[in-house]
Amino acid sequence: MTPLVETLKQNGYLRSDTLVEAFESVTRADFLPPEFEDEADADIPLPIGHGQMGPQPSTVAVMLELLEPKAGQRILTIGSGSGWVTGLLAYVVGDQGKIVAFEGLDEMHARGQSNLEKFDFIKTGRVECLLGEGKEGYPDAAPFDRILVTASAEDMPLSFQQQLALSGKMVLPIRNHLCYFEKRSEEELYKEEFPGFIFIPLILKSF
Repeated sequence: MTPLVETLKQNGYLRSDTLVEAFESVTRADFLPPEFEDEADADIPLPIGHGQMGPQPSTVAVMLELLEPKAGQRILTIGSGSGWVTGLLAYVVGDQGKIVAFEGLDEMHARGQSNLEKFDFIKTGRVECLLGEGKEGYPDAAPFDRILVTASAEDMPLSFQQQLALSGKMVLPIRNHLCYFEKRSEEELYKEEFPGFIFIPLILKSF
């Protein structure tokens, strides 16, 4: 067990066996610039290049535990950054699943793709990396079983609700609250808020 996984488990952030296996297999170090690889096991935000910061691993663990990704699911991610969280999800959904990942910065989009190629997630079609803010979602691949936004938005875009499958789950930071949504019917979207988090804002403020 890596030191990071051990820390996340001991502190109660990482609980499910599936996510433990993903964190062990898709290591954070593979998504960091070389000068920060030695700090990959620290539960702190770290630079991921081009002036951007990657999320704190404990926050990633909380978000993914809430999201409850499963094998074979179709998942939309917004703000894929270095590609680490996308890679974790790709590992969980397996060969029969699909991750559509949006990144708004050209440089980070290219870096994220390069990082994910280390795991063959793109070559096998498990991950599709798209350049753009993703505020309209991706109707061509909808509905999605899960939707994950990794940076803070001002509110939840209606397009996300429309593209979330029935019984689907969505995790979205709104300001500094982590928000969990569950589509219980076409008319009902259950919401739960978890305050006390700090998220970087989405680069393109059009949400």
